[in-house]
Parts: sequence; structure tokens; C-alpha cells
Amino acid sequence: ASGILIGVGGIVYLSCDIKYIGAFLFSLGLFTICEFGLKLYTGEVGYIFINKGTFYLEVLKTLFGNIIGTFVAGIMTTFSKPGISEKALMLCNSKLEQKPVQTLILAFFCGALMFIAVNTYRRGSGIGRYIGIFTAVPVFILSGFEHCMADMYYFFSAGIVSFKMSVFIVLCIIGNALGAFAMAYFNDK
Repeated sequence: ASGILIGVGGIVYLSCDIKYIGAFLFSLGLFTICEFGLKLYTGEVGYIFINKGTFYLEVLKTLFGNIIGTFVAGIMTTFSKPGISEKALMLCNSKLEQKPVQTLILAFFCGALMFIAVNTYRRGSGIGRYIGIFTAVPVFILSGFEHCMADMYYFFSAGIVSFKMSVFIVLCIIGNALGAFAMAYFNDK
């Protein structure tokens, strides 16, 4: 379900002519994931060293479940909103032109922001717990940071499945994890 919700965020972002509004509305995906108690790889991976034990297996299951969800959302988009798929194709082509180190760094920053958003939600109370979600998500989108699940949705929606896309996504997965680990480390200090 989390992968599908990230797909919904991708659809609204690509549908908006004003990118700031689209970036803000993309936040609805993470908001819903947090409120419903669903699992999102980028929201869970930073807790591997905090929870220890076999939590990494839960994170791996979450990763694969999210991939399936983004695939479903991408295929559904292809059949129902071809204009969005065309926009996703243009976006994905630009992503594939990045150097690997760029992708890794951009994914690192996104992973840091996602940990901040989810950790703020988990530790906060009242309306303050939502501040991280509704600031961190637009910041990562408007900054062009790489979120592995959002990017997977874009690639599936664009109909791109290739070796180059797979390398890009693996770099995003690693970078998102490293960014989340860094924030978890600093959060623990």
C-alpha cells in the first residue's frame, strides 16, 4: 500500500503545473503512510541500528513490498493517465543522465530528510508531529533529491525497466539508507 501511496504522490506532483503545489501535495503520501501505520522503506531504514536484532529483515520485506506497490501504481498510471507517463518519461531520462556519485549524494540528502520527517512524526505530538512531513517532502522534491520509491514509481510509469535504471535505483536505495543512518546517528547524540 505504501508504494501505491507514493505513486499517488507522484501522480499529483506530475499533474500540477505549479511545482510548489505539487511538491506540497506529494506529502499526502507520507502523511497517509504514517497515519495508517504503513511501512515505507525510506521511513524505516534509519531505524535498523536503533531496533537491532532482525529488524533489517522487516526493512527488506518493506523494500520489496514497496517495489511491488510502485510497480502497480506505475502500471495503473500507464493505462489511465498517459499524459502523466509522458511527463514521467522526461523526468526519468534526465535522472539517467546523472553521474552515479550525483545520484548517491542526492539520495543521501533525501534519506536524511525522510528520517527527519518520520522521526518528527513518531516523537512529536499534536499538530507539531506533521511539520516534518509537510516540510521535508516538499524540500526533497523541490531540491531534486532522489527518493528510491518515488523514482521507481516514475520509472514504472514511464515504462522504463533497464539495467541502467536498476543501477540508478540501487544507488538511490543505498544513498537513502546512508542519509537515514546519518540522521539516526546524530539524533541519538
